[in-house]
Amino acid sequence: MSATPIFKLVDDLPESNLTTKSLQALDFVVPGQWRNLVGFEKTIRVITGETDEELTKKIGERAVQLYNDRSQGYQRAVWLYQTVESMSNALGAAALANKVGERFQIVSLLSKVTPKSEKAQTIDFSVKLVVELVAFCQINGLPGDSIGDFVKSLTHYKDEALIRMAALVCYDGIVPLGPDYLSKLISWVGRGSSTELQENDTFQRVRSLVPGGEPNGQFSFIQKSVSSVKDWMSAFTTQHDLTPAKVLSGLKGFLDITDDRLDYVAAFLDLTTNYYEHTGIQSVACSLIERAVNEI
Repeated sequence: MSATPIFKLVDDLPESNLTTKSLQALDFVVPGQWRNLVGFEKTIRVITGETDEELTKKIGERAVQLYNDRSQGYQRAVWLYQTVESMSNALGAAALANKVGERFQIVSLLSKVTPKSEKAQTIDFSVKLVVELVAFCQINGLPGDSIGDFVKSLTHYKDEALIRMAALVCYDGIVPLGPDYLSKLISWVGRGSSTELQENDTFQRVRSLVPGGEPNGQFSFIQKSVSSVKDWMSAFTTQHDLTPAKVLSGLKGFLDITDDRLDYVAAFLDLTTNYYEHTGIQSVACSLIERAVNEI
């Protein structure tokens, strides 16, 4: 689990890089929902509206205590968000992502990018979705297989949680898999196998916290999770009229890309952004702070 203190995780979040730019590019989907809260003390003040320095300090101390308590699920949630992003290193992503203030030309990097196969992308999508479900349960002290509670919570998602789901749909669904991403996802969970799941690197990294026990049980859990969330994803996609062209239009504010290289755009984003980790840390911090306020 994460040994880094929660206050340092929040303090170290970047204010501007490719990750934040890619999230800001989705403002057209959920306008005004996401604020890039950076800094633990600032996050406390914004969430609580508290200005008293002594009370702010007490809230922060209690939040840190809760995070450090390993009987709680906060550290496991952060680990999940971090781990599901841990494949994104191949292009020296940290160095590249911190080059702020210039447009990025994907064309010059295509020789270094290898798009994933459609099947691999589909499995990655399903694993990321399940990680969101399991992390939600860890944060809220629920059993890890509480699919129904998670589906109900999606209707109340907001701020960093909602932008994370928007990014999942757009950057892990629509861009690499096309407008029919959901049918491809449903097709795989209907006809795929636990063997294919075990061969997926992303799943291997997080499988220890995926409910189901053995591989067949875990695959069954993923099938149930996707089947339960597909209506929400379909409604979200339809409500916002999401298409590859619209998503690319937002990205063109900081990336030089062409519409016929969607698979490369997806690979580039996968290798140079960590939106799950970034917004996941923010979600954990917000939950801790809100609980700390209620307990003080």
